[in-house]
Amino acid sequence: MTRIAAIQIAAGPILAANLDEAKRRIAEAAATGAGLVVLPENFALMGEHEADKLAVAEADGDGPIQSFLAEQAARHGIWLVGGTIPMATPRPGRVRAASLVYDQRGTRVARYDKIHMFDVTVDGDSGEVYVESETTEPGEGVVVVDTPFGRLGLAVCYDLRFPELFRYLVAQGMEILALPAAFTAATGKAHWTMLLRARAVENLCYVVAAAQGGFHVGGRETYGHSMIVDPWGTVLGEMERGRGVVSADVDLNRLRDLRQRFPALQHQRFVCAPP
Repeated sequence: MTRIAAIQIAAGPILAANLDEAKRRIAEAAATGAGLVVLPENFALMGEHEADKLAVAEADGDGPIQSFLAEQAARHGIWLVGGTIPMATPRPGRVRAASLVYDQRGTRVARYDKIHMFDVTVDGDSGEVYVESETTEPGEGVVVVDTPFGRLGLAVCYDLRFPELFRYLVAQGMEILALPAAFTAATGKAHWTMLLRARAVENLCYVVAAAQGGFHVGGRETYGHSMIVDPWGTVLGEMERGRGVVSADVDLNRLRDLRQRFPALQHQRFVCAPP
């Protein structure tokens, strides 16, 4: 069995302060014995406006946030999923929300760019409207990476609402899903837990969901409730509010036995090709 962990924070607009908080929580997660640690979406910066992320956007392979992630993975000897960071693109005023994976030596082994943009009106009366595509362009490809803990699939926040994405991931062998997120309080209360459990059950996989949880500059409130779910939909661990770490053990022998005894993935009758 392997221990995995999700980190929950409530990031603000100051990069250095957010990295200090992430550093403490990564050490806390490693101290639980976790070999795989997942940070939340936008862990390094949650500004007042969407465009605030442009000021800290990094070139692929170079920048203080990427250096921080590599250093932390190597320091603690863990595999680290770096939530998301804003990655520069050739288009002025546009970034990608990149989720980076580092191995225990601090070597980057995977990058996934969030595919689905959060362009929604949560509540028109309150003015809670989000247009992520104003500053962020979508990625194109799905990513599954080999790890010592099993085949790790990557998705981010709003991706959770699109079940076909996870069918593509499981077709590539996904056994554990890492999902950094910053769900709003309203949408989280309505849908977060049911969606995480559904994705785990549908795909007979473990889900490790690391969320932002609390109040942020500009009035935004994120839902929190970081959790780890097993392939039968059982919540193995959850942190409702505040900052901290939730961890649980992953048993791939149990997962593989369950997939053999309950072969729903083999019974699919409608299979579509990735875009």
